[in-house]
Amino acid sequence: MEPGFLDHAALNLAAAGRILFRIEQTFRYDYAAPVTDLAQRLVIVPRRRHGELRRRGHTLQVRGAAHARRTRADAGGNTVVRVRAARVESAVEFRLTADLERRAADGPPVLPAAALRDPRLLRPTRLTAADEALRELAAGLPADDLADRISAAVHAAVAYTRGVTGVRTTAAEALRGGRGVCQDHAHVMLALCRLRGLPARYVSGHLLGEGGTHAWVEVLEARGDHAVAVAHDPCHGRRAGAGHLTVAVGRDYADVAPTSGTFTGPPGGRLTGTRRVGVVAVG
Repeated sequence: MEPGFLDHAALNLAAAGRILFRIEQTFRYDYAAPVTDLAQRLVIVPRRRHGELRRRGHTLQVRGAAHARRTRADAGGNTVVRVRAARVESAVEFRLTADLERRAADGPPVLPAAALRDPRLLRPTRLTAADEALRELAAGLPADDLADRISAAVHAAVAYTRGVTGVRTTAAEALRGGRGVCQDHAHVMLALCRLRGLPARYVSGHLLGEGGTHAWVEVLEARGDHAVAVAHDPCHGRRAGAGHLTVAVGRDYADVAPTSGTFTGPPGGRLTGTRRVGVVAVG
């Protein structure tokens, strides 16, 4: 249990009507020599509203350089912060604190029915392009409870292993190697969903009890005259639950990478980070 947080393992979060969470996260870049023209893109501030999850407040501090920033919602409703600094002497740090509230009565994210036909959620990307092995796996899955079956198949096919894949690893490469981390599980599931015609999107966020950021998948389902996003966590082979905190959604990791950017100066730079996520109240 993190200091200042409740012991979430001792709580029945699935039965709670209201949960308050706090996210404390930092990203720090250290450079061997001064750099100029820093342009950083941050997708770390949670969405203002995502189904039953609401952002109640947040602060984002930038330390280490005089800077300008711009915060906007992108086309998918994600909060994107762009930071520019003319010069960074040795290091720049981004420090986020965000408070979230989950209201179970609000239910999953609701989208227009047209989202079920959105080509961005149906077409493969570079990271989710299919090869013969993915096509064979997709073709062999029964049609009933298809999204759940895909999640279970990915969980069985890709063992959770750190250090063997990277942010450029494709779904085909992860499946071929049989090892990867949560973003690889998400990419393989997205590839299979798109092969079977299920509209689906990548989710970047946090999972209580895990040390780093997490990734999972939302599959869109028709409900009357609209669509809902049902969250699946193929890394764990189950539906996502009350401990999954969404930050952003996109076609794949590349759309919602937590931090990315450019600068002018000697190549390199070391990225380190810290993260604390926990429950502060339950009602």
